[in-house]
Amino acid sequence: MTTKATSILVLILIGLSMLAGATLWNQLPEQMASHWNANDEVNGFIPKFWGVFLMPLITLAMLGLFLVLPGIDPLKENVAQFRESFNFFIALISAFMLYIHGLTLAWSLGYQNFKMSAAMLPFLGSLFIAIGLMLRKSKRNFFIGIRTPWTLSSDSVWDKTHQLGSVLFMASGALAIIGGFFGGTIAFLMMFVPLIGSSLLLAIYSYVLYRIETKA
Repeated sequence: MTTKATSILVLILIGLSMLAGATLWNQLPEQMASHWNANDEVNGFIPKFWGVFLMPLITLAMLGLFLVLPGIDPLKENVAQFRESFNFFIALISAFMLYIHGLTLAWSLGYQNFKMSAAMLPFLGSLFIAIGLMLRKSKRNFFIGIRTPWTLSSDSVWDKTHQLGSVLFMASGALAIIGGFFGGTIAFLMMFVPLIGSSLLLAIYSYVLYRIETKA
């Protein structure tokens, strides 16, 4: 998918999301649910205006960053080598954000016969898997990927760290999808524990690889 096609697709999704919120405006409560705890209980609310428009606006801002940052990266030639994978990630994470927005609208309209974690985790797990696939193809740069002082200092450390990171993120995604069948605290743990553990392991792994490389 080209960058232009990705941008057009995401802008269309954002426009449809805003249109849906505006169309449903009169049916929505003045205070809309905005946050759920680990037990799938609502524990946060925001005014209707922000409930309708905040998530699409955040997605729009994210799109802007995703388009600008690779262009100012000193290693932008490396980004160009995995641009198609990155564009797919942009489209998927934007769709995820707007999917959450749709779930929030549905909940606020009274359609509450679902667990937010169970509805969210399969999509989030798929996003982690997509990130894993992108990491496998990524090349050293300053904005996209597993950026530690050691991966940024060596192409070899970057490549090896991202090969492991690809496997770990896809495994975390699979666990998140499975967690969606349970919901509640179990789902929360199956999402965050593997992700946090993977991030710590990858930081340590990149350091060890760098130490081995610099001593060679």
